[in-house]
Parts: sequence; C-alpha cells; structure tokens
Amino acid sequence: MCWILHGTADPLERSILPAARAGYSIARGKTRVPTAPNSSSEDFDPASVSTILLAGGRGTRLFELTANESKPALFFAGGHRIIDFAMANLVRSGLDRLLVATQFAPQTLAAHLPTRWSRHFKSGELAIKDGRDSYRGTADALRRNWQTIEAWGGTEIMVLAADHIYEMDYGALIRAHRASGAAVTVAVDIVPQKQASGFGVMHANRQGTITSFLEKPANPPAIVGEPGFSMASMGIYVFSKSWIQNALSANVAATDFGQHIIPNAVEQGVAMAYRLPPSNTTGKVYWRDIGTLDALRLAQLDFAAGGPCRLPGPVASSPWRVSNDSILMPGATLLGAARLSRTIVAPGTRLPSNAVIGEDPLEDGRWFRRTEGGTVLVTQAMLDRRAEQRSSSRFVRLGRIPRSGLSGPRLRLALDSANG
Repeated sequence: MCWILHGTADPLERSILPAARAGYSIARGKTRVPTAPNSSSEDFDPASVSTILLAGGRGTRLFELTANESKPALFFAGGHRIIDFAMANLVRSGLDRLLVATQFAPQTLAAHLPTRWSRHFKSGELAIKDGRDSYRGTADALRRNWQTIEAWGGTEIMVLAADHIYEMDYGALIRAHRASGAAVTVAVDIVPQKQASGFGVMHANRQGTITSFLEKPANPPAIVGEPGFSMASMGIYVFSKSWIQNALSANVAATDFGQHIIPNAVEQGVAMAYRLPPSNTTGKVYWRDIGTLDALRLAQLDFAAGGPCRLPGPVASSPWRVSNDSILMPGATLLGAARLSRTIVAPGTRLPSNAVIGEDPLEDGRWFRRTEGGTVLVTQAMLDRRAEQRSSSRFVRLGRIPRSGLSGPRLRLALDSANG
C-alpha cells in the first residue's frame, strides 16, 4: 500500500529524532518530515559501510508468479525487477560494498545482478551468496557471511530487504545513525493500523529511542495520539559493526532480526527510529511491501501516472499497462482485442483475442486466481486448462444413450446434459 499522511495530531512518535542535530524538522500541528543531516558536518566514507541485501524471499502470497521465481526477481513496471529499487538506492547513495544473500530460486538474480549492476561496484565487492541449504533466518544470513563482511572492514553494517518499492538516500540514514550514537537504527514508516500486522511495530519517544517492539503482531498497537495508524519497521537496519558482531556471537539461537536482534536492542535501550523522508524527486513519502497480488498490481499502476518516486532505470518502451487498471508482464502477449479489468497477465501468457477477464467474479474464480481485493491473475496454464475443459464439455458421448432413446425430448435432454 501507499501511505502518504497529512495528519494534524501531535503524538510522540510523529516527532522521532535520531538526534537533535540529525536533521528532523518539528512543527506543531503539521506532519513531521525528517530531512537529511548536513552532509558537510556529518559526512561518511562509503568504504566504512558494508551492506547485506536479503533477497531470498519466496513470496507465497503471489502464488503462481513465485512458484519458480523469488519475489525480488519479479518484473515490475516493465522490464525492471523489484530488487532493482534497492540496487538503485545503493548506487545513488554511493555505496559500493554489497553482499546479496539469495535463497529460494536464486538463478534469475544470479544472472540479472551482475549484468545490470556490476559496473557500479568495485571489482569483487558485489558478492552473491546462495544460502538455499544454510540460512536459518535473516540474521543467520549475516552470521554465515560474516567472513566476507569482515574482510571489507568498516564500522557499520546496513541490512536491506530486496522486495520493497521505495526511494531512499541511505547516506542520510547512516549519518543519522552516527549522529545518534545508537547501536541500531531502524528505518520506519507510518502505516494504517489494520495493515500493520505484517510488519514489526514499535513505539518511540521524542528522542527517537524505540521503547517497544513487536514483530508482526496479530493486534498491532496504534501510535499514541494517532488512532488508526502504526509505526512499522521497513526491514532496513544500520548496525554498529561491533555491536551486531557481539549480538550474533553471544546468542547462536538468534537467527532473525525482527524476532531476536531488534527486540534485544530495544531491551538494551540502544535502538533508534529513523522516519522515511520524502522522495528527493517527487516530494512524496512512498514505500510498498510487495507481498500480495493486489499490492503488485496497484503499486505498478502508481507508476503509470508519473510515479510517486523514481524508477530504478529508464521507463519501459513497450506498454505494460492494459486499459486503466491491468498489468501486462514482460513476455505476455495479447493476440487481439481484449477486455481486461484489474488483471495481471503473467509472463509467457498468450491471451486469446476477445478475451474478457475481470468482469465476472464467479467466472474469474472458476478459471483463474482471484483475490478478495478483486485482482485476477492469469497464466498460460490456467488458459490451457480452461480451453481443455471447455473443449471436452462439447463432446456428446452417444454410447451412453440407449438406442431406444435417440429421438424427441429424451435426445434433447441427453444432449443438454452432455454439454453441461
């Protein structure tokens, strides 16, 4: 979902400050918007930061689209891939020491990342590590790749998720982390409370210190003084290297950032919150977790009308939006005129001429995958199954009709029954 707030309340969390000098603006009665610290006074050497990009997500709620493909590798708004947003943010921020931890179906990313992005990284400092048989969680991926991170040196480690759509200057985040003196800084956004159960949810005081943290709670708490909204973790963390090294070695059972590492930091009082600033190009605050078919379709439509933030590369030359609310993914083909509504046409799908999809919930649900939100996913296998069943239903098995009954009303009844 896209969350752009224009609230008037004055909760503590809406004025979170990594540090007084970290560049947050505060105005009573207006939305608090963090601004980047002064780079001249709080600059950083990119070589002091190592990044691990977690790109092993399967994306089960995307169903057939991720049956044989990881979620970060899915196409988005033409030929871009979801992971390209994080990659573009890294390049724009000047960070060039990156380890990508893959797990489920890593083949596409193993081919795509070096081809598309390697020229932006120094030789040997874009590493792709496949953890299909080893990673036990997000934090465990860092633990098992510590030797590479240690060899790069530096003083901070940044952890990113590869399946989100957003624009962010990581340099501003790192400067805020250093200015605060915190061991851990968590990037956050404000989300509707009813949708917050899929994220880590927290409270923070006026100084920005996180005072409580719950990982994916069934009943997420609202921001104090702002009912209906919650403060959610974006899955982006900056760690002081010495602190995270000690945390990982002290508890070998700590395998997940949200379940183990961040709650530990909050308990110690060393975790700070950093609010996602507006895009430098659009002035909008935009972040989406692409976890469902509805989110995948709606986020792409946001970019069809100019975009709430920058795309990771040039705009696609071939059309990827069909009608006003449907998506044609790369490799999909329309064989003629079609009438589509709230539809995603999967790669490799050849949609027949005069197809009508998205207008009849019962018919869509019979042949395709339809979400409660009304998005319809169409794949070639679904079309083949529909064509096969419709073809077989037209055959009349006359051998089952008694010879004495091949006339009059009994014949008509038999034909009607055979043809469904």
